[in-house]
Amino acid sequence: MGNTYFRFIFVKYFDFRVSGHRRILIMRRIIKSKKGISPILATLLLIVIAVAAVIVTYAWVITFTGTTTQNAGAVLKLDNVRFYTSGDDDRIDIVVRNTGTGDATVDTVYAGDSASNLIVETDLRFRDADGVNTHVVAAGSTLTITFLDYRWTAGETYYFNIATEEGYNLPFPYEA
Repeated sequence: MGNTYFRFIFVKYFDFRVSGHRRILIMRRIIKSKKGISPILATLLLIVIAVAAVIVTYAWVITFTGTTTQNAGAVLKLDNVRFYTSGDDDRIDIVVRNTGTGDATVDTVYAGDSASNLIVETDLRFRDADGVNTHVVAAGSTLTITFLDYRWTAGETYYFNIATEEGYNLPFPYEA
């Protein structure tokens, strides 16, 4: 194999005008210089691969943190549920807390006696922590949703789902 390589170099790079001992010195210099190119190319190739890996990782991290931050805008949690009677009306108070960093606007409230049989409730009152009528749950605050006339029976489990305009849902069951 060494002879084949030598013949290739000899034919490709040999200057036929040079003869004798000088020809041998030139050939040795060419062969030795070829050995130095491989480590340089290998190093450059490793640097290019490392830079490409860093760029791909950076793009993934930026995309991941961007979507995670957007999704963490509003995080709704159930704070309290209270079943009570006011005059002739059965009522339910649901207190929802927003532990996220962004506001959420409650769009629809569903209730029912089973998870598969939820009905949109319209006879509701929304109040924030300051008693202001609003559908917005501010970041770090609470929103009280009052069912003004919802017939319930003590000891029975009811199912609720609170949906926001931002696309978040807070489904939960609760026993009266």
